[in-house]
Amino acid sequence: MTLRDRATALVERPGFANFILVVIVANAITLGLETSPAVMATVGGLLLTLDKIFLTIFVVEIALKLFSQRIAFFKRGWNLFDFVVVGIALLPDSGALSVLRALRILRVLRIISIAPQLRRVVEGFVSALPGMGSVFLLMGLIFYIGAVMATKLFSSAFPEWFGSIGASGYSLFQIMTLESWSMGIVRPVMEVYPWAWAFFIPFIMVTTFAVVNLLVGLIVNSMQDAHAEESNAATDQYREDVLRRLEQIEKRLPPAKED
Repeated sequence: MTLRDRATALVERPGFANFILVVIVANAITLGLETSPAVMATVGGLLLTLDKIFLTIFVVEIALKLFSQRIAFFKRGWNLFDFVVVGIALLPDSGALSVLRALRILRVLRIISIAPQLRRVVEGFVSALPGMGSVFLLMGLIFYIGAVMATKLFSSAFPEWFGSIGASGYSLFQIMTLESWSMGIVRPVMEVYPWAWAFFIPFIMVTTFAVVNLLVGLIVNSMQDAHAEESNAATDQYREDVLRRLEQIEKRLPPAKED
C-alpha cells in the first residue's frame, strides 16, 4: 500500500471524522472562553496554546486530504469551504488585520461539513435559493407598494413611522415580524385613522402568513430533494460495490467444465 493509499484510508475512516468533530467542538469552547477577561487572566496562555494545537490539527487534516485527493479535493464544495475557513485562520491577525481574530470562530462552521444532517440542511437551503429569489422579488414588490401607500396615508400624523418610504418600509417590516405590531404601531395609528385596520390586516395576511410560509415550503421541498439525491447516490454506490465484489468472486471461481 502506497503512502497516498494510507492517507486516503485514514481520512475516510469514520473515527477520523469523529476526531475532527471533537476538535471542532473543543475549539469552539476555547474560543468562547477567550472572550472572558477573567478566564483569560487565569488560563489565557493555556487557551491560546490549545487554539494553536487545534489549528495545527486542522491544517494537517487539510494537507492529508490534499495529498490523498489531489485535484479532486477542489471539486467538492465542502472541501473548498473547509479550505477557506482554515485559510482565514492562518492569516496574520495583527495591525489592520486584527479583525481576523474574530473570524476564527468560523471554524465552528466546519461542523456543517462533518455532520451529514447539517450538511443536508445547508444543501437544501442553497438549492432553494433560485426559487427564493422569485419569492423575495414578490415580497419586495409588496413592501414597495405597501410603503408608498403607508407614506401617503399616515405620514402626516406619524412621520416617525411613515414619514418616508424607508421609514414606512422599516415599520412594515416590524409589523410583518409581528414584533409589537399591535400595541406598538397599529393601535396608535387606528386612534387617528380608525379604518387603518383595513390596510394592516391584509398586509400581515399576505406577507407573514402567505409569503413567509411559501419560503418555508420551498426550503422544505429542497431539503427533501437533497435527501432523495443523497439516498439515490448511496444506493448507486452500494450497487456498484456489490457488482464489483461479484466480478471479483467470478474471477476467483474456476471455469465451468463442459460436458
